[in-house]
Amino acid sequence: MSNERFDNVWEAIEDTPEEAENMKLRSTLMLALKDHISRTGLSQSQAAKLFGVTQPRISDLMRGKINLFGLDALVNMAAAAGLHVEMHVRDAA
Repeated sequence: MSNERFDNVWEAIEDTPEEAENMKLRSTLMLALKDHISRTGLSQSQAAKLFGVTQPRISDLMRGKINLFGLDALVNMAAAAGLHVEMHVRDAA
């Protein structure tokens, strides 16, 4: 058994640093969208209409099915919801 330490769960479970970064960004966006839906009291069908997707797509979002969402789709949904998405790039530690 290894005693490796990781900065986040994605580094521990993904095969490459690139995949880990992608999953980290996707999970952050998904959590922000879920929080927005909860905060605003939107139903799944209302959120779907606002985000420009189907209700089953919102259900997948709410269930955390991260592998069904790419960064582009999540950024588009966030923008449609009126959320501002920023990205900061820095050297890896």
